[in-house]
Amino acid sequence: MKVGVADTTFARVDMGAEAIDELRRHASVAIERYTVPGVKDLPVASKILLEERKCDIVIALGMPGGKEKDRMCAHEASQGLIRAQLMTNKHIIEVFVHEDEAENDSELAWLAKRRAREHAENAVLLIQHPERLVKQAGTGQRQGFGDAGPARQ
Repeated sequence: MKVGVADTTFARVDMGAEAIDELRRHASVAIERYTVPGVKDLPVASKILLEERKCDIVIALGMPGGKEKDRMCAHEASQGLIRAQLMTNKHIIEVFVHEDEAENDSELAWLAKRRAREHAENAVLLIQHPERLVKQAGTGQRQGFGDAGPARQ
């Protein structure tokens, strides 16, 4: 099993290192890292990891800024990641942390690290233990901040 980790230099936290550390805690897998400048470079990096570097799944980590143009760039990158998944028929776990999600640098760093780690665990579950995800269906799981929980009737 081989996991690709695509991350960016634009991010203000080394989310790739956090994901790799968490992957190593949960599974014995080969890891291939590919760092690119920004979030709009993640789709091609992810596709290269899947097709040329023979990864089974990719975690794409990025930190868009807090301005409206950054939201647009993140949306475009997200669309590219979706297309890359459909082209390769493999999962790419998108892990974006927007700068305006946090109130200060300390919270931003905490959120980026936690979200990267929780999605790394999700990647392991997808490729090695998908039945565990089935058990979590409808439970309001969130990566980063606290879980929402199931809706009450």
